[in-house]
Amino acid sequence: MPFRIATFLIASCMGAACAAGLFSLQHAWAGAWLGALLWLVLDAWRAGRLLRVLRTDVANLPSRGSGVWGELSERIRKLLREREKQTQQAEDRLQEFLAAIQASPNGVVLIDEQGRIEWCNQTAAAQFGIDTERDLLQHLANLVRDPAFVAYLASWNYSRQVLIDAPARSSMPGHPVRLSVQVHPYAGNRRMLLTRDVTALEQAETMRRDFVANVSHEIRTPLTVLAGFVETLQNLPLDAQERARYLRLMGQQSQRMEMLVNDLLTLSRLEGSAAPPSNQWTRVRALLAQCEDEGRGLSGRLAPQGHALSFAIEADSEIAGASTELQSAMSNLLSNAIRYTPGSGEIAVTWKLLPDGRGEYAVRDSGPGIAAEHIPRLTERFYRIDRSRSRETGGTGLGLAIVKHIAQRHGAELRIESTPGQGSRFALLFPVTRVRVARAVAA
Repeated sequence: MPFRIATFLIASCMGAACAAGLFSLQHAWAGAWLGALLWLVLDAWRAGRLLRVLRTDVANLPSRGSGVWGELSERIRKLLREREKQTQQAEDRLQEFLAAIQASPNGVVLIDEQGRIEWCNQTAAAQFGIDTERDLLQHLANLVRDPAFVAYLASWNYSRQVLIDAPARSSMPGHPVRLSVQVHPYAGNRRMLLTRDVTALEQAETMRRDFVANVSHEIRTPLTVLAGFVETLQNLPLDAQERARYLRLMGQQSQRMEMLVNDLLTLSRLEGSAAPPSNQWTRVRALLAQCEDEGRGLSGRLAPQGHALSFAIEADSEIAGASTELQSAMSNLLSNAIRYTPGSGEIAVTWKLLPDGRGEYAVRDSGPGIAAEHIPRLTERFYRIDRSRSRETGGTGLGLAIVKHIAQRHGAELRIESTPGQGSRFALLFPVTRVRVARAVAA
C-alpha cells in the first residue's frame, strides 16, 4: 500500500512538473490531475488484465510483477497451486479407496434415491451379472429380479440381510451361487449394498448337517440292535446257546460302534494336527508286512475260503511322513478291497518306483467293480454304493475319506480306476520329495 501511494504521488508530481515546464506554473494543478488520471487508467488496465486472465486462462496467470496487482497475481498463483495439490491428493486418495473396494472379495453397489446404479465394484458386477458401463444408472431391481431381493430393497427395512440366488447369467451352469445382501442407507436416501458369496458356507453347513445325520444314523442302528438284545435278555428265559448267540451279536454291534468312533476320531485328528514330518523315513517293506498281517486276518474272518492275496515290492524304498498315518491309509485300501471282493477273489498289493521318481502303492482286486458315476464321490464321508453290503462287511463309510486326508497331508494323489464286473484299482502316488531308495542296514 505505501508503494501504491508513492507511485500515485509520483505520477501527480510528474504531471504537475511537466505542465509547469511546458506551459506555466498556473497549469501545474491541471498537470497533477492529468498525471493522477493516467495513473488510475494504467492501474485499471492492469486490474482488468488480471481479471481477464482469471476468467479465461488461469494457467497463464502472469508471474509476480511490481505493484499491488503483481503481488496479488503471485498470491493467487500460490493459492491455485496449493488448491491443485490438495485436489490431486484428494483424487489420489479417492482412487486408492476405490482400488481397495475393487480388491474386496465382497461386492459393493451404490444406488441413488430412485434405486439406480451409480457405481459398483467388479465383484458385485460379476455376482449380479452387471455391465459396469452399459448398466450404469439402470434400476437395480430391473437387473436383479429375485422376488425376495426386490421386496427387501423396496421395504426400507434393512435391519437384516437377505439370501438370494445370483442371477443365472453370473453363475456357472450347474453351480448356482448364493449371495448374502445387506443394504445400508447413507446421505439421505442413497443406499449402499454389500454382497457376499455364501455358497461355500451354505455347502459347509449342509455337509455339517449331513455329517451329523449320518453319524446319528450309523450309531442309532447298532444301538437299536443292542437295546433290542438287552431287552430280550432281560425279559425272556433263554437257554445257554441262545444267550451266547445274542451276546455274540451284541459284541459285533458294539465293535461296529467302536470302529465308527475310532474312524471319527482319526478324521478329527488328521484335520486338526500339524503337517506330517518330511524328515522321518519309514521303510515300505515294514508297512506292507503289517498290511499283510491285518489283511490275511480280516480275509479269514470275512470269508471262510479266504482270498488269494499277493504282495510285491519292486523297489525297496522309504517314505517320509507319519508312519501311523501311512499305515492307516495303506491298510484302509487293502481292507476295502477284502470287504468288497467275494471269497476266493484275487487281491494284489504292489509297491514300485515310477520312472519320474514317484512311488506308487496300489491295491488291485477282482471284485464287482464300481460304476463311473460313483467314483468321484467315493471319498465323501459315509458315501456308500450299497449300504446293505457295507453293513454286512462291517465298513464305516469313512475309510476312503481317511485315505484322502492322509494323501493330501503327504502331498500324495489318490487314483481310483474301476470297471463294473472287472474289479478295481486304488493307488497312492507319493511325490519325489517323500520317496527314496532304502538305505542299507549295517550288520
